Amino acid sequence: MPQTAATPAQRKCLIVEDSTYDQRMIARAVRAALSKVELTVVASIEEAREALATTPIAPILLDNNLPDGKGANFALELAQDARLGAIPVIMVSDWPSPFMWQKAELAGVHRVFTKTEFNAAVFSAALPKRMALH
Repeated sequence: MPQTAATPAQRKCLIVEDSTYDQRMIARAVRAALSKVELTVVASIEEAREALATTPIAPILLDNNLPDGKGANFALELAQDARLGAIPVIMVSDWPSPFMWQKAELAGVHRVFTKTEFNAAVFSAALPKRMALH
């Protein structure tokens, strides 16, 4: 049975992004902000579900426009799951719409960034204090 969040020693981060270019950009920022991080990178919501079913992960970096659905809807799904609802979710999207912002807020998404503003510094500042240790 999966745990709800990774401990600092585990530091397993899930990136849900279908663009290879953006996967690399987000991964670089995460590695620069967190030492000893293990990244799992997937390109769809279904692959994210599979990853979450097999290992404790925190945080999740989530794109909104994915091949099998909207990241904001997936964030709502996670928030309603007793096992996964405590995992911090940070959305990184090309064009965050007002509708996406509203769903992200309802889902308790920790922060929303555009891809152009996302970097190690903003990611580090957005992490919950318990995860921000380098």
